[in-house]
Amino acid sequence: MSFGLLPVLLIIIYILYITGAEVRGPVRTQPEQIHLSYGADSTQMMVTWTTFNATNTSTVEFGKNSLDQTLTGLSASFIDGGNESRQIFIHRVMLTQLTPGDQYIYHCGSTDGWSPLFKFNATKNGSDWSPRIAVFGDLGNENSQSIPRLQEDVQRGLYDSIFHIGDFAYDMDSDNARVGDEFMRQIESIAAYVPYQVCPGNHEYKYNFSNYDNRFSMVNSGSGLMNNHYYSFNIGPAHVIAFSTEYYYFLQYGWKQLVRQYYWLINDLQEANKPKNRALRPWIITLGHRPMKGLPIVRTLGLEDVFYEYGVDVELWAHEHVYERMWPLYNRTVYNASLSQPYTNPSAPVHIITGSAGCKERHDPFVPNPPPWSAVRNSDYGYTRLHILNASHLSLEQISDDQNGKIVDKIMLIQESHGKRKPIP
Repeated sequence: MSFGLLPVLLIIIYILYITGAEVRGPVRTQPEQIHLSYGADSTQMMVTWTTFNATNTSTVEFGKNSLDQTLTGLSASFIDGGNESRQIFIHRVMLTQLTPGDQYIYHCGSTDGWSPLFKFNATKNGSDWSPRIAVFGDLGNENSQSIPRLQEDVQRGLYDSIFHIGDFAYDMDSDNARVGDEFMRQIESIAAYVPYQVCPGNHEYKYNFSNYDNRFSMVNSGSGLMNNHYYSFNIGPAHVIAFSTEYYYFLQYGWKQLVRQYYWLINDLQEANKPKNRALRPWIITLGHRPMKGLPIVRTLGLEDVFYEYGVDVELWAHEHVYERMWPLYNRTVYNASLSQPYTNPSAPVHIITGSAGCKERHDPFVPNPPPWSAVRNSDYGYTRLHILNASHLSLEQISDDQNGKIVDKIMLIQESHGKRKPIP
């Protein structure tokens, strides 16, 4: 730029300023933060993304070999609760009439701007297949040590889904939600290729969980309704239930949500335990952020007895920035099947804490003397691989990123008699 033009430019900016005219930046309609999540059944897939200005449509073009199909959806304005009241636009399109198990290519956006090209596999139909899942919680955009290895795993086709059990970005609302934007960009190379299933953690509480509620799109397979706090879905021979532990800790948001969730859980577990449904999907797995043992609130709203009675097999937790595997456990009592084969037909659920994916809060210390139900502890950064092999066998592996992907813990959980349990006196 010529120095002779500089005074003229400054005068123009000053005139615009004193007259109240707005100096606009570039229109930001390019899609970003693209991620997938399950629909109501195996013929559906939800695509969610963000722009920073409104667009003329919210569109996904997709197909098996070319972009020969088009579906449109809705966008919603989200205003962050910070002092800038930043506005972003969340776009959602539900893909329908997919062929279960087939691979699709897609991009999303509008004539105002399109995303790069991605691909995904539609969920396989029925229960006679073996889902492979990466499971973790407590992943931030600082010290996010596990992300590169997870990216590589996903690009190699190792997983059918991701379960992120609460605490995202640390925190999504920080810097007027710019940290949330950055985190969602970081996980795009994972979440744009496989369904990224989530549940809320304590770091999502700001502004009544508004960043969490707006950025994700979790659909309940039973009703087809979206509810990011509690929902369930089927994957292979498993029925998975995601719920909010945070209703028990942030009661200022009201008891109604807690009560609604509790009775929804009861209804969902009753449905899952109908003989036809339990035979089709014998494994019941729960996802909840904070390990919940003996909370001092109304006994009838507690979950341990409910999950025990309705035959939950595996309870996956996070919150603690470590990995810990428990012996089969109920009411602070170990229920190993036998001394030599504790995980073969155990009579109580197996609890796993997997919160060491990496965040700016670093690791949490273990208490010096572990309780008798603690089987294995590990403080390496990493994540859990869950492989639901069939109706009776389920593999759990803990991957250490500190040790270049080494498997630092592994069990084979065998359960040949799934179902409701009789109360223990």
